[in-house]
Amino acid sequence: MKHLSKLLVVALVFIGINNIQAQDENNPWQISFGINAIDAYPTGDDDASFPTGSLFSEYFNANDHWNILPSVSYVSVSRYIGDGFSVGARGSLNRIKNLGDVSVDDLSHYAIDGTIKYNILQNTKIDPFVEIGGGYTWVDEIGAGTFNGGIGVNYWFTDNLGVTLQTSYKHVFEDYLVKHFQHLAGINIRFGGTDTDGDGIYDRDDACPEVAGLEAFNGCPDSDGDGIEDGKDSCPNEAGSKELNGCPDADGDGIADKDDACPNEAGLAALAGCPDADGDGVADKDDQCPNEAGPAENNGCPWPDTDGDSVLDKDDQCPEVAGTVANNGCPEVTEEVQKQLNDYARTILFDTGKSSIKAESTSVMVDIIQILNEYPTAKFTVEGHTDSVGSAKLNQTLSESRANAVRDFLIDKGIGAGRLTAIGYGEDKPIATNNTRSGRTQNRRVEINLIK
Repeated sequence: MKHLSKLLVVALVFIGINNIQAQDENNPWQISFGINAIDAYPTGDDDASFPTGSLFSEYFNANDHWNILPSVSYVSVSRYIGDGFSVGARGSLNRIKNLGDVSVDDLSHYAIDGTIKYNILQNTKIDPFVEIGGGYTWVDEIGAGTFNGGIGVNYWFTDNLGVTLQTSYKHVFEDYLVKHFQHLAGINIRFGGTDTDGDGIYDRDDACPEVAGLEAFNGCPDSDGDGIEDGKDSCPNEAGSKELNGCPDADGDGIADKDDACPNEAGLAALAGCPDADGDGVADKDDQCPNEAGPAENNGCPWPDTDGDSVLDKDDQCPEVAGTVANNGCPEVTEEVQKQLNDYARTILFDTGKSSIKAESTSVMVDIIQILNEYPTAKFTVEGHTDSVGSAKLNQTLSESRANAVRDFLIDKGIGAGRLTAIGYGEDKPIATNNTRSGRTQNRRVEINLIK
């Protein structure tokens, strides 16, 4: 029997060691210790050599039948292996004074049991269970194997500390020992759970097992304390609102500071959170005229109209001279102006038979230049004409030379070369008869005409 008991102890130790790596649950280990009571009366054992009652009779008659050692009289250890099951071993001792209705001398009682326990409700404060197992019991050094079955309940004050009540029936396989009930009451201690980050949440339930966090977020941190866990917080180090994914909004414009180009001034989403005082679509910070609406192309300022002709300078080909919209902001040459121009041009005098302009025509040329400057984009033809005296060839050459002489004079005084074209018509376009001196004088002329 002694060898059998040793083998049983080794087997129980082997079971415990073999299951150490079986499951990685929270607090997989449990140690229990307390007092036990042995009761051989309510077993219904007809073969017993002392009086017993029927099964479960006087089950709670502790005064007459229970044997209790007033000290810690049992210790058990178990390991959770998953799905509500635990395996373990229990050792107990007692002093037997009552066997059924018979008083006996103090008999020593020792038992070692292997257990398989199933917890019916898991992760609750009230934790009922059923247990089966087998073991070996000695009464005054007489031992026998037993088959055990029991029920009990744990009550957990915390995740780690609780109390237990249990009753088990032990069926003895040998006639020389008695069947009996063993009742247990004790303290439970659970341990062995892993909490790498020390936040009180075991790794198996911790969504962030290596970073200390909060139970509300399954063990993940909320560094800025804004109620949004860091993993879902776009600004984990700055407290913010849920609406902005945990980011702050200092100016209250609904745009997170991290996305707000003007975080301290309420603004518009379309302008990255910056204000637009004049409503022209240009943020004040980029608007050179923040209180006066203007286009972005002009940095938020209105386009000027220097000459006040209703054509903006950017479109005005004559920004400093009032003109018409139809002529791109430049003044239009009217018939009256055209007539005035030719009235002056026809008075230009040349040396006889030459293209050189006489000095007395200088004032006329100045008047012509003033008119041309009033119409800076208008283009003109400088036309030379002669009378019919002399050969047509010479007259043609002379008309061209005189037209070019006037053109060159005007260019020299600042009129753009691109605005003037010189043409000689010779004697081909008379405006009067060449048969009279007066008519020939009129035909010898220069005209300056607008190119339309």
